[in-house]
Amino acid sequence: MKFLSLLGSTGSIGKNVLNVVRSFPDRFQVVGLSAGRNIEELAAQVREFQPECISVADQTLASQLITMLPETYQDRVFWGDEGNKKVATVPAAEMVVSAVVGAVGLLPTLAAIAEGKDIGLANKETLVMAGRLVMEAARRHKVALLPIDSEHSAIFQALEAGRRADVGKIILTASGGPFRTLGKEELRQATPEQALAHPNWDMGRKISVDSATMMNKGLEVIEACWLFDVPAEKIRVVVHPESIVHSLVEYIDGSVVAQLGIPDMRIPIAYALSYPERIPLNLSRLSLSDCGRLSFEKPDYDRFPALELAFRVMEEGGVKPAVLNAANEVAVAAFLAEQIGFTDITALVVSTLDRFAPGDDLDLDAIVAADGKAREIARKEVAQRQLAE
Repeated sequence: MKFLSLLGSTGSIGKNVLNVVRSFPDRFQVVGLSAGRNIEELAAQVREFQPECISVADQTLASQLITMLPETYQDRVFWGDEGNKKVATVPAAEMVVSAVVGAVGLLPTLAAIAEGKDIGLANKETLVMAGRLVMEAARRHKVALLPIDSEHSAIFQALEAGRRADVGKIILTASGGPFRTLGKEELRQATPEQALAHPNWDMGRKISVDSATMMNKGLEVIEACWLFDVPAEKIRVVVHPESIVHSLVEYIDGSVVAQLGIPDMRIPIAYALSYPERIPLNLSRLSLSDCGRLSFEKPDYDRFPALELAFRVMEEGGVKPAVLNAANEVAVAAFLAEQIGFTDITALVVSTLDRFAPGDDLDLDAIVAADGKAREIARKEVAQRQLAE
């Protein structure tokens, strides 16, 4: 039996984690759950899985949640950053699955690592913001950091085919999102509803927009650099609309090892939870003959500049990746609220980045400060853009 704490239990990834747990009640038990604002769904999860510790976004929601639960949970409900840390450090938990979206995942993940808990990582922002600090902490505390993103899980699996010293390059695949074939003018007119209609994956709102701008792939490039200890120049991105080849590793002898599968997040989730074993999933199987043609394209940096931007900030270093992430979170929220246009998202990120100097000296305080300052700058620019219209 493996005991799990789950951060982000009501999101797309979190719900799939619980689906895997339901399928294997003799292998996994949930001892901690955290969510944001969806307390109705969280309450149902608590009643089903009976965790020791629960957290929500704020104190008001915590008070409301308590009224929806048995009296035994009066002292088990927490909130905010401290609540997330409590869920991440439940003594019984052996693994913490970070399935939250955004910068909120950083501090509880570091807290879990400090307590010696293995990490199932779906929150790419943790490594985007503080990759060096997180990986150093994982090594220091001798914990495993297992990827849950489908692309990074694919790389992790493909790397088992050879020695790390023999890796030539890592190739991340991207679906291209819902706007892969749109021209620049069409992109300027794109709506939130269109951006949320991903052709292959069922994802949350923020990640769906990131997929449409290809910022999601840029964040994954930065994550891969830290997770697999490779420089950005050894990473390539290829657009693969069918989402069957989830990523590839090219070795120095020219061999290319790929991981293929249907686009279902339960596969990488189950692999992370059960590693180094594999567990049988009752899912439809990939049929290559039914798939027909698998196509691959070069990414268009002109129409989707967010991807190239990620390579740039990785090279510049310092707090720049954290600023990229923070500005993007603000810009995506503004787009979803119809305060800015689709192409304004990356433009706003660029203008925020330009306010920060590159550099290699950083610690957690510097990262947190840069995150807050970047959000403030980005919000002001959103307001200015609205006034200008």
